[in-house]
Order: sequence, then C-alpha cells, then structure tokens
Amino acid sequence: MATTGATHNRRADPRTAEKCRSRGRAVAARWYVARALREEIATSAALPRRRAGMAGRVGSLLTVAALAWGGAGCGSDAERQDVDEPEGEFQVEVVAAKFQTEQRLAQTSDLTLEIENTGKEAVPELAVTINTGDEGASGPFSVRSDQPGLADPNRPVWILENGFPKLASKLASEDLGAAPTGGATAVQTNTFSFGSLPPGDSREIVWRVTPVQSGTYTVRYELAAGLTGKAKAVTDDGSPVEGEFVVTITDKPPRARVDDAGNVVIQGG
Repeated sequence: MATTGATHNRRADPRTAEKCRSRGRAVAARWYVARALREEIATSAALPRRRAGMAGRVGSLLTVAALAWGGAGCGSDAERQDVDEPEGEFQVEVVAAKFQTEQRLAQTSDLTLEIENTGKEAVPELAVTINTGDEGASGPFSVRSDQPGLADPNRPVWILENGFPKLASKLASEDLGAAPTGGATAVQTNTFSFGSLPPGDSREIVWRVTPVQSGTYTVRYELAAGLTGKAKAVTDDGSPVEGEFVVTITDKPPRARVDDAGNVVIQGG
C-alpha cells in the first residue's frame, strides 16, 4: 500500500501508490458491483438486444478481471473462518417447537425452539438456519417470486421484529420485547448463531414475526454445531436435526362479538 514507503524513510513512488489506491477502490466496490450485476441480469429481458449484447458482456468480463487483479495485487491477511471450528458430530435435541399453524395478516406470532445439548461435549457454536418455501430466498421468512423483471425477487411473508430472535428461557412472554437480542445473523442471512452450548444445557429461542402475505407456506429449520460445516448437529441416531411448520395465513378479518359484560370477544382467533 502507499503507506509502506513511509515506514522506510524514503519517498514512495507516486505511480506505485496510485496503482494500489486504484486496486483498493476496486476491491472496496465489489459488493456494489455484484448487486448491480444481479439487477442487470434480472431486468435484462426487457432491454433491446443491441443494449444487452456484446458491449454488456465485455463490460462484465472487464469488471470481474479488474476485481480479481486488484484483490491479488494488494494481498490479504484474512484467515480462514473455519480454522478454530472442531470437526465432528454433536448430539442435540429439539425439545419443543412451536409456531401457530393458522394465522392472520398483521397478527404477531412467536416461533419458538427449545434446544438441548444431549451429548457429552459442548456444542462449539449453536446455529439455526430457517428457510421459507423451497426456493431458498435471501431471508429466513421470505420466498422468491418468479415474476420476471424484478431487481429483487425476494418477497417477505413474515416480518421479523427488530431485536429478535431472543432467548426466553428465564423470561415471561410479555418481557421479551425489552430483553436484549439472543442471536445474531451469521454466515448467511438465514442463519442465526447463539454461542456455545454446554452438555445438559438448553436454549429456548424466540423469533417474533408478523405475517404480511396470505397463503400457505412451509417454514423449515435446521440446526448446526458450527458456522462453517465442520461441526455438525445430529440426533441420538446420527440424523440431521431439522423440522418444519406448515402455516396458513388468511387475509380475512376475525369475527368479533361483544359479550354480556361488554368485552370484545374474538371468535376463531
């Protein structure tokens, strides 16, 4: 980098400094370039052939080549993410799994998983991956739309409340809103990590969600003992630890009546 010359009490070559700065700008921009490429692919069907032809392909190839050259030229000291993760199988069990199977639009619900370490070793990093539907959308409670021309095909079915998921082992349901968050998204936007789980201990985890799209959806969850795939969560018989909920969301308003005491009673809710 440009600062290297300064540490040796000699004047840095301005051409070398400019080259490294250019490479740094190319690497720093890679996320925005990737997003732009995805959007171009999603909307290219509506473009004239002359605009989406050879010029576009050449520009994409040049961009990719520039990014690769910039990253290799300046180097990286980043270590492998899986260097500290042990390899093996760790026994865990989902003691309880709860999620209302009949819901209404804008009616908040809690998805709750109680997970116990039934093995003899500590789980290195308890991780839960959640997916909705079969297409693997970017977001645990979203589905992918097949409508052509969308810059972002991911469409939310539920909105995850801010600050969730949370650990609810020692908290009443009404106190969860003020509790600190219990997990952070890691590795992917659909995966949440909750730290190490000692033998015999358990975690009760709550995702508070509000449906915004009607229909019937399958919500699947899968557990892991690490974030890189080396540490695997298994049942007592060695099977993957996973499960699913089939949920129907209706857009019909609930039926309500007033009882003899003047209270509003929701029927079927």
